[in-house]
Amino acid sequence: MIMQILSHTPLWVWALLAFLVYRGIAAMKPGESSLVRLAIVPALFLVWGAWSISHRYGGSLQAWGEWLVGIAAGAAIGWLLLRRATLALNPATGKLRRSPDYSLLPLLLVTFLVKYGFEVAFAVSPALAGHAGFTAAYLLTSGGFAGIFLGKFCRYVAAVRRGAGGGALGVAG
Repeated sequence: MIMQILSHTPLWVWALLAFLVYRGIAAMKPGESSLVRLAIVPALFLVWGAWSISHRYGGSLQAWGEWLVGIAAGAAIGWLLLRRATLALNPATGKLRRSPDYSLLPLLLVTFLVKYGFEVAFAVSPALAGHAGFTAAYLLTSGGFAGIFLGKFCRYVAAVRRGAGGGALGVAG
């Protein structure tokens, strides 16, 4: 059964996984990045989540509300994950210098595996979309993971704004 599930997984999913692993490994080294580049991962998970919800639940206010609650909780966690990160704006390039982020790769892998697991469960048993407990777990988890990446991105934006305003940057906080 596992081979059947894996073989029916669209190629874009494997390409996404490869990209996420690449980004996670790259984040383990200090570097400079533009905000646009740092926005890619949060945007991917927000778009993937929004597409999944609209495809599965349409305009259900409850579904969207649960997802947004997950995003809010996850954003707070993401913000806190970078509380000790060194973030500094390089005025010459306009890019953000950042310390290594060892949390990104594990987060990306867990997020991918959990979302993949939920999507497989829905594919194998479409009736799960009507099960309130499973739906809530899916929406809160999906929103939570997307929120973590959004919260980290918000921390990056705040660091760039402080740097652009002439404020001293060291440890983001």
